[in-house]
Amino acid sequence: MARKMKAVQVKQSKGPLEVVERDVPEPGPGQVLIAVDACGVCHSDAIVKEGWMPLQYPRVPGHEVVGRIDKVGPGVTAWKAGQHVGVGWHGGHCGQCSACRVGDFVTCEFQQICGISYDGGYAEYMLAPQEALARVPDGMKSEDAAPLLCAGVTTFNSLRNMGAKPGSLVAVQGIGGLGHLAIQFSRKLGYRTVAISRGADKQKLATELGAHDYIDTEKGPVGKALQAMGGARVIMMTASSSSLAADMIGGLGRDGVLLLLGAGSEPIPVTSLQLIMKRQRVQGWPSGIPQDSQDTMDFSALTGVRSQNEVFPMERAGEAYERMMSNHARFRVVLKMR
Repeated sequence: MARKMKAVQVKQSKGPLEVVERDVPEPGPGQVLIAVDACGVCHSDAIVKEGWMPLQYPRVPGHEVVGRIDKVGPGVTAWKAGQHVGVGWHGGHCGQCSACRVGDFVTCEFQQICGISYDGGYAEYMLAPQEALARVPDGMKSEDAAPLLCAGVTTFNSLRNMGAKPGSLVAVQGIGGLGHLAIQFSRKLGYRTVAISRGADKQKLATELGAHDYIDTEKGPVGKALQAMGGARVIMMTASSSSLAADMIGGLGRDGVLLLLGAGSEPIPVTSLQLIMKRQRVQGWPSGIPQDSQDTMDFSALTGVRSQNEVFPMERAGEAYERMMSNHARFRVVLKMR
């Protein structure tokens, strides 16, 4: 007789999050069954809730999934029952397309996305392809690990790939779900860290997170303030703002990078002359592959980087989702399954 589990699903586009009972699935070839402990709630979960991408309903959202392996399917040799693992946005790759053939799995033409391509972590159990798993460090709680699989890996992995040297000036725009982690990572990686937000009341929080300096956007142009500090090697934009991005480009130093992490549809006004004269660039960055997630968790465990979370039981998934989408959470939201 099949085991039963609770799951939170969206039955159709723009439908509510509803708790349902389902059979616990059996892992097929190359799959792993995870007993989910915790799953983060992310703004990208709106893709499922609002139907922003073609997908098959009903669908269980969630791509910040942490738990323990319950069972492995045929052909799985690298993982075993009982291991503490996580699955992030990158939910699998084909291994055969032109991107995969050069090891660039994050841009796989047939990439699977956990919670979109297949049922995600808003459930007591979840199936995942074996290549989607990341090992969780010993001693790290599941609810602490979950946000590191999206917000964490996005900020850590992008920053470590920008070519900045220790002591370089790194500015972080926004002190929210992404920004509060980016500030911590920047400080722990050895950069002179500048937090950028609106209002003098945010300065204390920025300092507590590790920022060396703080720029209040209400007090004048950000670009001018950054130039007064010598110009930024990297400016991390964790929230989308076309007008602010245009201002910040003026704060880049030589070989500076405006790093876009917050998705938006508005164009950013920039002239080629601005970028040419000091070899500057504007660049986006996706989250990363499972190894990047594992590196993020390992670095966080080593240095004490912690996500600040609000934790809800899975039965209150609708409330948790609204808390995240309204930007009232401080700073990430996590569902506990057991």
